[in-house]
Formats: sequence, C-alpha cells, structure tokens
Amino acid sequence: MKVNVSEQPMPTGRKPIPGDSQPGGDSQQRAQSPRDQAAAFRPARVAPIPLTQIARLLGLPEETIDPEVEVTGASLDSRAVLPGDLYFALPGATRHGADFAHQAVDAGAVAVLTDDEGARQLALDDALERVPVLVVDRPRAAVGPVSARVYRSQDPSDRMLLIGVTGTNGKTTTTYFANALLSALGHRTGLIGTIEISAGGTPIPSRLTTPESTDVHALLALMRERGVTAASMEVSSHAIEFGRVDGVRYSAVGFSNLTQDHLDLHGTMEEYFLAKAALFTPERAAQAVVTVDDAWGRRLAAEAPIPVTTLSVSPDIPGTGADWTVAAVQRRGLGTAFELRHRDGDTLRAHTGLPGGFNVANAALAILLVVSAGAALADVQSALDATDPFSVDVPGRMQLVGTEPAAVVDFAHNPDALERALEAVRPPAPGRLIVVFGATGQRDVGKRPIMGAVAVRGADVVVVTDDDPHDEDAAGIRAEVLQGARAEDSARDLGRRIDEVAPRAEAIRHAVSLAAPQDVILVAGRGHETVQEVSGVDHALDDRTELRAAMVEHGFTVVGAEPIESGKE
Repeated sequence: MKVNVSEQPMPTGRKPIPGDSQPGGDSQQRAQSPRDQAAAFRPARVAPIPLTQIARLLGLPEETIDPEVEVTGASLDSRAVLPGDLYFALPGATRHGADFAHQAVDAGAVAVLTDDEGARQLALDDALERVPVLVVDRPRAAVGPVSARVYRSQDPSDRMLLIGVTGTNGKTTTTYFANALLSALGHRTGLIGTIEISAGGTPIPSRLTTPESTDVHALLALMRERGVTAASMEVSSHAIEFGRVDGVRYSAVGFSNLTQDHLDLHGTMEEYFLAKAALFTPERAAQAVVTVDDAWGRRLAAEAPIPVTTLSVSPDIPGTGADWTVAAVQRRGLGTAFELRHRDGDTLRAHTGLPGGFNVANAALAILLVVSAGAALADVQSALDATDPFSVDVPGRMQLVGTEPAAVVDFAHNPDALERALEAVRPPAPGRLIVVFGATGQRDVGKRPIMGAVAVRGADVVVVTDDDPHDEDAAGIRAEVLQGARAEDSARDLGRRIDEVAPRAEAIRHAVSLAAPQDVILVAGRGHETVQEVSGVDHALDDRTELRAAMVEHGFTVVGAEPIESGKE
C-alpha cells in the first residue's frame, strides 16, 4: 500500500525510485515495526528539552507554550513515534502528515510541528487540542536543526569526528576504507551507509541508504553514547535534496566523481552537480577533499566556499594542479600498491587489496579525508604500515566468490561504474571476461542502452538479464539494454556473444556454464542486495549466493563463504 512519502522513506540498501514509499530491506527488517526500528536508532537516554527552547530556535513566540512540556525524541513517521516525541507533520506527495497526527499523539507525541495547511487540518480534530502545535512556513527545513537540538548530536563539547562522502561512485568503499583507517588510528568507529549502519562495531537495523534527519541525529547521539569517537557516512544526492543531513556538520567531506545517474530525480547533470555541491558549504562541513580528475570535481574545488584539498588519481590529466597526486602505482596480487605525493614533497605509501584503479582512488580519498579531519601524516603512515586497512572486505563491492574462474560480484549499476568494474577484472589472454547485468526499472531510462554499449566494449560475453524491474515490464527494460549492446557491437565489428537470459539466477548459472578456469565472471548491478523487486513483490535474490551455487554445481571452487551444497547425491 502506498503511503504519504513524509510517513515512510525509501528502502535501505536498494537503488531507490522517486516516490517509492514501500518498506524495503531483508525479511528481518521488514518484520520489524517502525517503532522498533526507531527505538534501535536512538540512545538509551535523552535529556528532556523544553518545547519552549525549540520554539525559540525556530523564532516562534514562547508565551503560549506550556513550559512543562518536554521533548525527548523526534519523528516524521506516526508509526514510529515514541512517548515524548515531537511529531513532524509534513506535506507529502499524496497525503499530509497532519492526517496521521492523531495516531502520533495516541502513541505519545507531546507536540506537533507543521505548516499552515497542517495546522488547519489539526484544528478540525478536537482530540488534538491536548497537545501544542508549532507552525512554520517550511517545516521540512526545521526537521534537521530541531532534531540536532533534541538529541544534542552537534554539541561542540563532545562532538565526534565525522566524515561524509559523496559522488556517483565509490561512496560505500570510501567510507569503509576511512573507518578502517580511523580504527587503525585508535578510534572507536561508527558507520552510516548503504550496506550497514553500526555503532562501535554493533550493527543497527536500517531501512534507508541515508536515514531521515530525525534518525541521523538520533544515530549520532547513540554512537556518542556507545563511545564512538569517529564515524563515516555516505551522503547521497537524495539525502541532500530531501534534507536528510540537515543540521549535520562534518569534520571533512569528500567528493569522488560525478557521472550519469539519478537524472530521474535531478533532470540534468547541472542539477545533479548542484545537489552534491550543497554539501560543501560552511554550514555543513569544516574541510573538503575533492577529486579533480573530472570537470565537475575541478568546478567544485574552484567554487566551494570552504577549505579544499584537491586530489588527482590520474596526474596525466592536464590542468588539475592537485595538492596530492597518486603515483608509483604497482599491481600487488589482486590489489595495488601506490604512493600519495603532496606538491610540497610529503609522501604517503599505501596499499589496497581490492582490485581496480577506482579502489586506489577510493583509498586515496579516504586517506586525505582522515588527514583533513586532523590526523597527523606520521600517524597515518604508521597505521597504513601496521594494519593494511584498505584490504577490508566491503560486501558486494568487488567481492570475490571464486578464483578459477575468477568470479566477482559488484554493485556497478551505472555506465561509469560498470566500465570501471570491467576494466578492473579483465583477465590476460586467453582468458575471457563474461559479464551478467541488467538495468533498474523506473530509473533513468537513458542510461540503459549506454550500459549495453559499455558492456560490449569491455566484455567478451555479455549476458543481459533483470535487475530490479519494479513496476516496469522486465522484457522491455532488457530490450533497451540489448539495443545499445547490439548497436555498439555492430558499429565496432566486435563480434561479441550477446545473450538475453531471465530470470537473473538463471542468467548467472548460464554465465558460469560458459566459463573456463582462465576466465573471469563479473555479476554486476546488485552487489550486497538480497531482494529483487518485481511488480511490487520482493523476491529473495543474492547474487553472491547464486554465483557460489552455480560455481559449485559446475565443479569450481568457491571462496569467502561456507561451501554451498550442490544438491546432488
């Protein structure tokens, strides 16, 4: 059932679609009630704050507010309200949050914050006269600052070191790398990201790529309560656009790259860039690290009104003039050793165990974010030497499932990420590269033929299948991808094998059946995801599980998990 978007945000760990308001995640998360999830995100103890203080913060008169009313939480979802909460009744796409205020008050909300339209609706319900109502012109803009005040998440006296990472690709891996380095430096770390949310090593059930701002500030307070001293957060353009990180100020924010994605939300690359650039302001961050290997990065570095450290991973690109450059790059097994060199002569030596030049870029960005947040270069070098932090396993990101043939699962779900992933895993001759991928329904349809063309250029065997069709016709999506693949193959006279196989699990088995020990199989697009949405129904599907099972079925050895039985006697 569709609900008001102000009442239920987007699903966790899945490529979101505009207006999608249905619960997501795995079955355990779906079984958990919104109230249970809200409790899991919050600290055990929140010092009450008088409602009059919140009114003062918003520039509202305090005289008419009962000074005895105290707030101990904040919620945008009436189903997640806990006793003592301030309920934000926001306008939504189809319903107004005021429609749910009665449920929120019955659940224990002590006050409601809304706009004029919401206040008019509340006035029609006599039962709501028992709680005060704060009315502001732009209630969405109030959510972050008010939540920060309620949870005291940004108090200067005990504020943790906080790193934010944005960009089209690389956010997840960079946050994992940053956290691994911070841990090596002695910090107790927290993480808010696509794959997981954790506080001091304890996982927290999650329903969003970036939670709503009420939950973000509660999480930061929870981390502080658990002794976390440093945390890393993925910051998507959706999070910035929808105000999910309002009221948060980062010690340092990083920019990886900008390539075509999310144009269904932003419309143009210019608007997509401006959404990202909004993170690089004095209100949101103290320092920035910007990768300047594309024109968007160079523009951001030039225009950002905060101190910027620039990074170039490809110093042969003219005109970057970066503060730090990557040099002395050498393959070491599946990974890469490299140096970071400052224009003044300082050098840091590092290594990443994950394949691909883009993981060198992710590691370099993570290092400079930690340095920009205050770590000394000598301490960082000692940590890099002692712990090899960038060999950390990142679920669904260049995750190795088998070695002969090499079998890899990666989240690459847009043209740039797919191209980089293919480059990273291409085997030496006579090995072939076999790729399995699809495109998401109800998302940026323009990239579908582009992804088909990218796959044909980068792989020897292309297996086109389904990603998450959502409410679109899966065969129609595949047709658009195939059109781009076949057109590119014909134009370049490449002679690739291009197969269409569905469902996805069967496509993975098909790819493995074609493989020889010297080949590489790349299953791209879904990474860590464990459900596939088809016509509004979630189906259990994990590329890693399916790939391991197919490998075992064909007599190949798997790595990184318990052996999967083939089902044969």
